[in-house]
Amino acid sequence: MSETITLNDTHLDELDPREYIIIKRARVNNLKNLSVAIPRNKLVVITGLSGSGKSSLAFDTLFAEGQRMYVESLSAYARQFLGRMEKPDVDYIKGVSPAIAIEQKVNTRNPRSTVGTTTEIYDYLKLLFARVGKTYSPISGKEVRRDSVTDVVNTINKLPAGTRVMVACPLHLKKGRKIADELNLLLSKGFARILVDGEMKFIEELINPEENGKKKKAPKIEGTIEILIDRASVNPDDEDTAFRLSDSVQTAFFEGEGDCIVYAEGQATQRFSDRFELDGMKFTEPSVNFFSFNNPYGACQTCEGFGKVLGIDEDLVIPDKTLSVYEGAIAPWRSEAMSEWQKPLLKNGIKFDFPIHRAYHELTPAQRNLLWTGNEYFDGINDFFKHLESKTYKIQYRVMLSRYRGRTNCPDCRGTRLRKDAQYVKIADTSITDLVLMPIEDVLAFFEKLKLPQYEQKVSERILTEIKSRLAYMAKVGLGYLTLNRITSTLSGGEYQRIKLATSLGSALVGSMYVLDEPSIGLHPKDTARMVEVLKSLRDLGNTVIVVEHEEEIMRAADQIIDIGPDAGSHGGHLVFQGTLKELNGKVKSHTTDYLSGREKIDVPTMRRKWSDSITVVGARENNLKNLTVKFPLGALTVVTGVSGSGKSTLIKKILYPAVGRINGTVAETPGRYDKLEGDVSRITQVEFVDQNPIGKSSRSNPISYVKAYDIIRQLFADQPLSQQRGYKPSHFSFNVEGGRCETCQGEGEIKVEMQFMADIYLRCESCNGKRFKQEILEVEVNGKNIADILDLTVEDALDFFKDKKGIYDKILPLNDVGLSYVKLGQSSNSLSGGEAQRVKLASFLGKNSAEGNILFIFDEPTTGLHFHDISKLLKAINALVDEGHTVIVIEHNLEVIKCADWIIDLGPEGGEKKGGNLLFAGTPEEMVKKAKGYTAEFLKDKLK
Repeated sequence: MSETITLNDTHLDELDPREYIIIKRARVNNLKNLSVAIPRNKLVVITGLSGSGKSSLAFDTLFAEGQRMYVESLSAYARQFLGRMEKPDVDYIKGVSPAIAIEQKVNTRNPRSTVGTTTEIYDYLKLLFARVGKTYSPISGKEVRRDSVTDVVNTINKLPAGTRVMVACPLHLKKGRKIADELNLLLSKGFARILVDGEMKFIEELINPEENGKKKKAPKIEGTIEILIDRASVNPDDEDTAFRLSDSVQTAFFEGEGDCIVYAEGQATQRFSDRFELDGMKFTEPSVNFFSFNNPYGACQTCEGFGKVLGIDEDLVIPDKTLSVYEGAIAPWRSEAMSEWQKPLLKNGIKFDFPIHRAYHELTPAQRNLLWTGNEYFDGINDFFKHLESKTYKIQYRVMLSRYRGRTNCPDCRGTRLRKDAQYVKIADTSITDLVLMPIEDVLAFFEKLKLPQYEQKVSERILTEIKSRLAYMAKVGLGYLTLNRITSTLSGGEYQRIKLATSLGSALVGSMYVLDEPSIGLHPKDTARMVEVLKSLRDLGNTVIVVEHEEEIMRAADQIIDIGPDAGSHGGHLVFQGTLKELNGKVKSHTTDYLSGREKIDVPTMRRKWSDSITVVGARENNLKNLTVKFPLGALTVVTGVSGSGKSTLIKKILYPAVGRINGTVAETPGRYDKLEGDVSRITQVEFVDQNPIGKSSRSNPISYVKAYDIIRQLFADQPLSQQRGYKPSHFSFNVEGGRCETCQGEGEIKVEMQFMADIYLRCESCNGKRFKQEILEVEVNGKNIADILDLTVEDALDFFKDKKGIYDKILPLNDVGLSYVKLGQSSNSLSGGEAQRVKLASFLGKNSAEGNILFIFDEPTTGLHFHDISKLLKAINALVDEGHTVIVIEHNLEVIKCADWIIDLGPEGGEKKGGNLLFAGTPEEMVKKAKGYTAEFLKDKLK
């Protein structure tokens, strides 16, 4: 049967659910009785305009049914909620496999969450090091091991047959007890002999010496005393001898408090210990918790498992690294009272060849270290701060110390959060702390080359398989430059999406249905091909892979495309086409086809904006940035691009945003490491970072309240005659305060049910039926619609409804302008994707008066979730901000946006510490293509033709 299916009800009923996932007449959200048969074990892309119904089909219908069926298979506790869990509004769904969804969600802010813990790779590493890791002494480098009875007996049996051996142990004299008393005790235990400096003595003769039948005075015993446990001849074939030796060695370990000594004729003395000690140090035997920084047992005692401590911050001590020591680079030594600390250095620097006139950032690592540690000619910066700490009983010294303290990497655990002795446990001469500080691609190379002894290989075989599988997926999705120790909250939105994808892929399930929401988010065009390989490998394992996607290359790789539309919102929800890309191009007309064929396109601007003023970041060195100096035009559209991990987010989010924001007082965050800002920064009156975090701080937040239109709407309802008659105020039409809202759900419209075994579920409130308000409030209407009806309108429908109410119309219009015509006015922030939340924020700025001054807008991948057709709308909205006199900087990979920039900043050439963090290019798109340097330039050529 052909995979290109024109469906009618009869045809649908004839299909085999073992070959197809069959959805008949779906009516979820804006879907218009949509019927579709999705082939199993194929890569299927669902595309269409934003708001056309893609997510309604993929997540609210398919995945929701898969999850419901999964819960149905669980315990009675789970099933008690099933009567209230709503089934998707369809006639039927057949052939659904166990479903796994990877949606767009905002990343975690947990300071203890790392890339390693999020991907579960670290859990396997802990297990591996606990099972086969060997502990090495930091003093001698020898392996620390606990000797067993079997080890000692095997060592003895390796000696030549017939060799005479003695098994002994040290005599540990108890405090306050005399040697004579100890010997009496040994005699009572049945021991007959001791060794004094290696010479055998009978205990009886030492306690009761006789000479010529007369008792003598007991001799004074001096020297090393050892208990002689047993004497025997080596005979490996005699079982009785083996049992006897085993018993003797065990006795030696007991009496010697963990020590056993073996003397063999003609051989060196051998010492054994069943204690985990070496070189005078006591070591802790590895366990899983030993490597867990989220457990008090494994956490570094210095930083308590956070990786950072409050210490002297180099960037606060030397804030401007373009200055030399002579010019006052060391901030605390600039004052007259503290300048005495600098004078010996300035006076004697020539004696030890220290360049006092050279900028700090140009000093060699050795010269910088000398400045901090000092020498015989001068006291270093460290000595200066030790002096301050000794004077902290005086308030002025405490104040001075506080100025130069900041969060710095913990010196004991190197920022890895683990107890210091965890570094002593190694596999192939590498500790777990070494591994988590390496880029993932290097960790993968380490494990691929790792050769273990046969027994250890067998023990760790399954663990190694899981580790290598997950590391390989991380590399395949373009995240090989990250370290496992990287804090999750510092990742970009795209990086976090791909981490979740790699985690799901690492589980390598078979026969499942994966539903993915734009896995290409945050990917440079260069990396998209690898993403396609990952999706295909997931399919080839025997899974059905359903991807909601707009990326052209992923569409071209799909086994089948499902195009939903033709437009968004109430004009969407129809199956426009189902088939291959080749059939789509030649068979049907839709927005997707028009853009893929070139009939519709986003035009390249005929002119780039001219600019004269700019701000420049000098000496950016945070994360992988290589001491960059980057210029940002004011009053223009700048796009910052480069492959994933090249340093875009670090440069903009970690340095530029907080650095400018601190100057005009709009941001309190401390910027990353850089030297200074140059240019007319005072022109920037405000900085707005428009990211993909949810709008507002709770699920009550929604688009209509965010753009400040809800206040006017509530006043409109309060002005109605029925409201006046009943004394209703605007607050009665708010679901955030008591009065008119439904008190059962407190205006949420749904009730959260906490599930112990899976994510919490939300059920429609039975009191208000999801309307949020009391029945009497809903009796107030404007033009036939109550307040719940208004909140249920899409932006497009609301514009038509409020066309005569200019105040409301003007507030809502920007939502339509940024491509959110399909979003409902009262839609909860929980249900908005990251890209949608970002565009709501953009709309709120478009609705404000431009007289607010020159605002610096920073957008983090605003094309997330946008079809080609919607990117055109987004660009118009962004350009409207620039035309009003504002400055816009966009972090973006989308070539349609890049080609429309006035100025491009390209970082790279690759990602990560080694290959990323360089400034490849800064200039116009035309200049970039002409110079043809870097991956972005290669892909941009075709777009500018």
